[in-house]
Amino acid sequence: MTAPAATKPATKPSQIHVAWVGGHRFDAGRPNGPTARIDGEGETGQSPPETLLTALATCVSYDVIDILAKQRTPLESLEIDVVGERVNTIPRRYKHVTLNFRISGKGIEKEKALKAIELSANRYCSVRESLRPDLRVDWTVEITA
Repeated sequence: MTAPAATKPATKPSQIHVAWVGGHRFDAGRPNGPTARIDGEGETGQSPPETLLTALATCVSYDVIDILAKQRTPLESLEIDVVGERVNTIPRRYKHVTLNFRISGKGIEKEKALKAIELSANRYCSVRESLRPDLRVDWTVEITA
């Protein structure tokens, strides 16, 4: 007789409150928490598609920070330039995203950093997993002193 598979406890659903503040502008965040300005025109905040790129980049980075720390090579700095290419038809979804990482830290090796990014982008990042499977996501990494 085998033991039943372990199940994780159910997670609470995510909740976000969005308030229209005029024009194509919205303030969004957790109820009673910090907010971010989302601006469809991109004048006073990121546009919704830019916000999606930000969510992807920060989600992947979250795991990369933890993976490299577990390898005893903690980061001193991390920056990402994200390039998102969209289709010309409506809806103008993203078809290709490139995450260009610049990482510095004592003892960080390029191959290990690339592996950490790959693990996050292909296994751990919930934002990536929530996107269309045909969205191509690539990355580069530059290790700086």
